[in-house]
Amino acid sequence: MYSSPRPASAAPTASADEFRSALAQLAAGVTLVTAHDPEGGADGEDAGMTATSFLSVSLEPPLVLVSVREDSRMDELLSRVDTWAVSLLGEEHRTTASRFAMKGRLGDRLLFADTPHHRGEFVDAPLIDGALATVECRTEQRVSAGDHTLLIGRVLAARVPSPDSRPLLYFRGGYRRLA
Repeated sequence: MYSSPRPASAAPTASADEFRSALAQLAAGVTLVTAHDPEGGADGEDAGMTATSFLSVSLEPPLVLVSVREDSRMDELLSRVDTWAVSLLGEEHRTTASRFAMKGRLGDRLLFADTPHHRGEFVDAPLIDGALATVECRTEQRVSAGDHTLLIGRVLAARVPSPDSRPLLYFRGGYRRLA
C-alpha cells in the first residue's frame, strides 16, 4: 500500500558532499558541448565545455538535454545563441576533455587551435574530429534548476563518424575506459 511522504518542510536534504559522493558511483559518457559566439571578435569566437550531464529526452521529436552551470560563460552564451553542438568523446579525447573542463578557459582560442575539429552542417559550432558521434541542436527550452540551466535542444543532425571507437567515461571523479 502506498503511504504519502512526509511534508516537504520535514524532508531532509542531502549535503553537497553526500550527493556528490553518491552520484560519483554513476558512470557517465563524456561530451564536449560547443557553440559559436558571433559577437566574439571579427570572426566570432568558439566556446566549449566538457559535460557528463547529457541525455536523450525524446525520439519524436528528437530532443536532447544538457545541464550547464548558471554562472558560467557557456550559460551566458547559450542564452544569446540558439544553436549548439555536442561531440561524444572517445578514449583518445581524454586530454581534450580535461582541457575544456578547466575553469577560466572557456572560449580560449588556443583550445580550439590545438583541437582538431570541423564545423557542423547546420550549426556554426565546432565538432570534434574523431568523436564517437556528433549532434547539432537548436534550443527548444531553457529550464532553471538549482545552480544549473537545463538546455533542451532539438536535434537537427546526428552522425556517427567513428562507430568503432571506445567511449571515454567519467566515474568516481576521474576519466575511465571500458575493460
